[in-house]
Amino acid sequence: MTIRWLLAALHLLALGIGMESVWARGRALRRPLDADGLKRVFTHDNWYGIAALLWYPTGIARAFFGFEKGTGYYLHQPFFVAKLALVVIVGAVEMWVMVVLIRWRRQQQRGEAIDTRHAALMSRISAWETFAIMLIIFLATAAARNVRFW
Repeated sequence: MTIRWLLAALHLLALGIGMESVWARGRALRRPLDADGLKRVFTHDNWYGIAALLWYPTGIARAFFGFEKGTGYYLHQPFFVAKLALVVIVGAVEMWVMVVLIRWRRQQQRGEAIDTRHAALMSRISAWETFAIMLIIFLATAAARNVRFW
């Protein structure tokens, strides 16, 4: 029982950290991207990465390794399948943002000018990801409580 509680607590902690950090990263991307601005963007992005490193494994363990209701329950629950699809979409979209920010970090380390032309788009993506995380929460709670509308 203690491991179930710990996994759930860590999962929710990661969710909170991730949601705040992706929102803050998006806001930082709308501000001037001087040295201080880039530091803010990178700091929030680092926290989002840390959250993901905690969020994904705890979620996978809870859903697929017998710490909650079990794989059979979740894979037959339409809200869980929708949640899982949305998590995959968010992860795929975030890959592009991650690659761009890695490029920015390398350019900054080499003292090169940083190509920030995608900053506005990445800010919008971050806002979308924040909304998607909120939707994931609704889907997850519906799946956990076996909500059905049909």
